[in-house]
Amino acid sequence: MDYRGVKAITHASAFFAPFLVPIIVWLLMQERDAKNMALQALLFHLFMSILISISWILSFVLIGIPFLIVFGLMAIYYPIKGIIYSLQGRPFHYPLLGSIVR
Repeated sequence: MDYRGVKAITHASAFFAPFLVPIIVWLLMQERDAKNMALQALLFHLFMSILISISWILSFVLIGIPFLIVFGLMAIYYPIKGIIYSLQGRPFHYPLLGSIVR
């Protein structure tokens, strides 16, 4: 069975429920590929939240502003790329996490 819609919603959850949707998909899906994608999305959202929080704190010292911009753009770009790849049926792996979660 093709789970393109589920994978796309998992990626899109970065914009409305970054932790809840991947956890639900990971718990409920039976397909290994969909479970791996949900785990990757969950870890990516978690790491981006941590990195953006640290950058925000460091922005008071001005050193965190470039990191805040870069991590913010990454948090927007990669979920959108994942949505597009999922709808096209192409495999997508988050940077660094794709090789860890398999």
